[in-house]
Amino acid sequence: MAFIPNFTITPTLATALSAIELLKENVKGLPITATVLHSLYESARLQSVHYSTQIEGNRLTQPEVEQVLKERATVVGRQRDESEIKGYYQALEWMEQNVERELTETTVKTLHALVEGGGKKRVKPTPYRDGQNVIRNSADGAMVYLPPEAPDVPALMTDLVEWIKTAALPCPLIAALTHYQFATIHPYYDGNGRTARLLTTLVLHQGGYGLKGLFSLEEYYARDLPAYYRALNVHPHHNYYFGRATADTTAWAEYFIAGMADAFAKVKERATAAIGAKDQTRKLRSLPPKQRKILSRFARQDVLTAKEVEKIFKFGERSARLLCQTLVEQGFLTIASEANKTRAYKLAARYRKLLK
Repeated sequence: MAFIPNFTITPTLATALSAIELLKENVKGLPITATVLHSLYESARLQSVHYSTQIEGNRLTQPEVEQVLKERATVVGRQRDESEIKGYYQALEWMEQNVERELTETTVKTLHALVEGGGKKRVKPTPYRDGQNVIRNSADGAMVYLPPEAPDVPALMTDLVEWIKTAALPCPLIAALTHYQFATIHPYYDGNGRTARLLTTLVLHQGGYGLKGLFSLEEYYARDLPAYYRALNVHPHHNYYFGRATADTTAWAEYFIAGMADAFAKVKERATAAIGAKDQTRKLRSLPPKQRKILSRFARQDVLTAKEVEKIFKFGERSARLLCQTLVEQGFLTIASEANKTRAYKLAARYRKLLK
C-alpha cells in the first residue's frame, strides 16, 4: 500500500521548477528591513487565511478577515465564517511555530484539530474518520468523488507521512504530491482542503522553501477555483479504488508548481516595491481624510466594492454609492466593474504611486 506517485517531469514542469529556484535566491538576496519584512509577512498571512477559507465557501471579505483577526471585532450573522477564520489562523501560527519539529501523523492530526477548533490554542489531535465520506456537487448533489474506506485510511496516512520524510525529489514536487495524496485520501469528514494546504506549506517550510513566510499559495488557487479542482481531478472515475490511487498526477504537479512560481514572483514584486518605496508622507497628508482611509484599504487589495465602502465608513448604501461616484468624478477612483449590485472600483494610476 506504499505511496508511489505517478508523474513525469515535463519541460513545462522543469522550467517552472527552475523559475522557483531563481526567485527563491532573488528574494533571499533582497535587503528586506525588519519593518518591511513584518508588513509583508502579516499581509501574506491574512491572504492565506482569507483565500484558503474562501475556497471552502467562507463569505468574509479580506477587510472583514482583518477586522476579525486584528481588531477582535465580529461580523453580524457570520459566526461560522468567523470560527473558520480563527481556526485557520491558529493552525497557521502553530504550523510556523513547529517548523523545526519532525513531521508525524500527530502533526497532521493537530493541524486538522486547530483548523476545526475555531481559534482554540489547545486542542486534541483529531482521529481519522471512522466512516465513509462522499464528496458531492453542491449544485445538483451528484457524486464527485468517493474516497477510500475508513479502515484503509490509517495505513494510507502512515505511508504518506513516511513518504514525505524520505522522498528523493525536489521539495516543491514533494509538496505538490503531498497536497494531491492528502486530498485523495480525504482522511476527515470536513476540513480536508484547509488541512491539505497547511500541510503543503509546512512541507515547503521544512524543505527550505518557506520564503520567510511571505507567500500565499491559496491566492493562486482562489483566483480560478474551477482550474484548481480540475487540476486535482486527475482521473475520470469517481471511486478511489478504480484508478485514483495510481492516476498520472503530472497535470496536477504542473499546476501546483506554476502556482508556486506565481506566488514567489509576487513576493519578489511586493518586496522590491516595498524596499524601493519613497517617502510619500507629504503627499498623503494633503489628501482628504476619506481618501486617505480608502487608500489604506488599497494597500491590501486591488479592488474595492461599494459594499466595502459602506462598512469602512459605516455609511448607508446610498451614501456609499454617492461617495464612490464623487471619487470617480474627482479622478481618485476608476470603475473596475459596471454591475450595479456588485460595482467595484480601482485606485486611479496616479494615486497607486502613493502606495509604492
